[in-house]
Amino acid sequence: MEGGFNFPFGGDPDDLMRGLREFAEKQAESVQEAQREQFATLTLNTAVELTGAALKRLDVSGDPGEQAIALRDAMRVLFPEAVALVSAARQGFMRE
Repeated sequence: MEGGFNFPFGGDPDDLMRGLREFAEKQAESVQEAQREQFATLTLNTAVELTGAALKRLDVSGDPGEQAIALRDAMRVLFPEAVALVSAARQGFMRE
């Protein structure tokens, strides 16, 4: 090789570095996507578990009309919280 050096892996060192950089960027994107999906899944599971746990704690008594009112009152409190968690999960699934 005239005027150069013998690179042990063959090819141009700049091309190799460019290829490694592109590979690293793709890997980083892959990891970020996996983290977003994991966050979204955990958030959805949390919303379901918290809502279910709260509903199980209700002691609903009375006639069916009174029970319906008690459940509606509970959902007025629980629903906004669950929606907030689901919204956070959706943002985790969305790409920027």
